[in-house]
Amino acid sequence: MAFFIASSPHAHSKRSTAELMKWVAICALPGLVAQSYFFGWGTLIQLILAITVALGLEAIVMLLRKRSPRLALRDYSALVTAWLLAIAIPPLSPWWIVIIGLVFAIVVGKHLYGGLGQNPFNPAMVAYVVLLISFPVQMTSWLAPHQLAPESVSFVDSLSLIFTGFNQDGLSLQQIRTGIDGMTMATPLDALKTALHAGNTLSQALSLPPFSGLAGIGWDWVNLAYLAGGLLLIKLRVINWHIPVAFLSGVIVSSLLLMLLAPGTTASPIIHLLSGATMLGAFFIATDPVTASTTNKGRIIYGLFIGSLVVMIRSWGGFPDGVAFAVLLANMCVPLIDYYTKPRTYGH
Repeated sequence: MAFFIASSPHAHSKRSTAELMKWVAICALPGLVAQSYFFGWGTLIQLILAITVALGLEAIVMLLRKRSPRLALRDYSALVTAWLLAIAIPPLSPWWIVIIGLVFAIVVGKHLYGGLGQNPFNPAMVAYVVLLISFPVQMTSWLAPHQLAPESVSFVDSLSLIFTGFNQDGLSLQQIRTGIDGMTMATPLDALKTALHAGNTLSQALSLPPFSGLAGIGWDWVNLAYLAGGLLLIKLRVINWHIPVAFLSGVIVSSLLLMLLAPGTTASPIIHLLSGATMLGAFFIATDPVTASTTNKGRIIYGLFIGSLVVMIRSWGGFPDGVAFAVLLANMCVPLIDYYTKPRTYGH
């Protein structure tokens, strides 16, 4: 009998890494459809561009490492990394944003540490944080959902804005994002933080245009779509329930505590759960089998830690959403978490 030694991720089933990655992409489709419906064609264009660039970079790096690019491309890990980055950035970001981000994700965040299974940090989140810190204007230029958008953006306009910076009428992205009243539309989390820091009450902040329904126009449906896809991942046993449940529990408990300590100045659990990248982070990012905790008890601690950090960063940090930063900080703690939560040795 042959004894094979392989790097993580290690799944307790006969499923290959490629099959697991394919299911992650398939279950992310409802969220992708919802994003494309509310925010236009840009998300799909960014996804196609990101997958093309990621697969090319993966092949080049594997050739430079004198290894077979075919084996690396067949595990679909580069595709999932590209997918997560493409849906995390604003839909009409310049084309070079995707390329720079994927260079950091594939080359630095993944292969610099030895490739799949050796990276201590989630590659897509490494790329997102680098982009957010380096290019804050481009990375926060989200369009308003089509119900509030002052200008409609067609498929051709989306292509033109991504690759030239202007639409067919010569308008820039910032001009399109600015309404007739001269106000630039912001995401619900950004609008809430700005309004609260300006001295408004929570009720006044929630009267702003981005807020409607459960948490924010478009964003609540996007999060519900990722929730549906995430529940399917759990049902198919592609991921365990521990991290998503602990993540969302951390968000709920932390936001409730803040509401009790500072009523009228912090967002409710519903807003935190259905705004930003909460559901995407809970089911598709924090559950990365390579960079997450590997014990059941550790996964619960890991998820609670990320959920609590997300609320703290959103409430007190300099950025409206904190999922990427929270995941990377938790990745740093994984060795310590695993060390103190490892099960007793059989027969001890």
